[in-house]
Amino acid sequence: MIARVLAVLLTLLALPAAAEPALTVAVGGAERVYTPSTLLARPDVVTIAVPKDASYGGAMTYRAVPLRALVPMDALPRDGVLEAVASDGFVAHLPSTLLAQTAGAEPYVAVEPPEALWPPLPGKGMSAGPFYVVWLKPEASGISAEQWPYQLARLLSADSPLARWPALGVAETLPADDPARAGQALFLANCLPCHTLNGGGGANVGPDLNRPMNPTEYLKPDALKRLIRDPASVRSWPEQRMPAFAEAALSDADLDRLVAYLGHMAGRKGK
Repeated sequence: MIARVLAVLLTLLALPAAAEPALTVAVGGAERVYTPSTLLARPDVVTIAVPKDASYGGAMTYRAVPLRALVPMDALPRDGVLEAVASDGFVAHLPSTLLAQTAGAEPYVAVEPPEALWPPLPGKGMSAGPFYVVWLKPEASGISAEQWPYQLARLLSADSPLARWPALGVAETLPADDPARAGQALFLANCLPCHTLNGGGGANVGPDLNRPMNPTEYLKPDALKRLIRDPASVRSWPEQRMPAFAEAALSDADLDRLVAYLGHMAGRKGK
């Protein structure tokens, strides 16, 4: 009996310890890997109070490191993006020009302490950790809810979405004041983090929005706008993941521009 107990104990001791989650930052050809313990031990870690967290919907307090301290800003493509990839396939694109604005919103990487886990996100069974991009003064730079990626896994430097995936672009002959052009910018900021279009985009959360069919080809405009505004009011199922977009995030005029872009792209499916 004693020998059996000793054998079990030795087996347990031989098992590898659970690996800490890691955040990979790959910018300018250099790659660095951070764990919660290494980030929380940094001298520049601070406690920040976020009055209205975009994901939790209320006030939150975090231990966090300034994002600019983890990312070599001078190595980002001038007209490119910092691609924030979440573990579930969500991909946010943070423009280099936005991150360079030292007088506007302030980005941080919040770190979930293993001994003090954050609460579950509303309607979900998990927290925003272990790594989460949060903002102070988001209103100063018009930060959208899609630019608060949680369960962050990687931060990567990349060219702009339109440079990487030209198939996302509207026709060059389209007038500068055409609503579809403004809709293109709205699509890149709010839809590309989850969807692809014409195969362009790096996310794999939602379906492609042009192939094989564009939503404007099977939904009436009012129904499509309602689907974007509040998906659960149109169709609902247990695995539904698309969030609602409040008026503050997308105005009714923005919805019109977004639908104009999708309608325009229905005629630009490519090969």
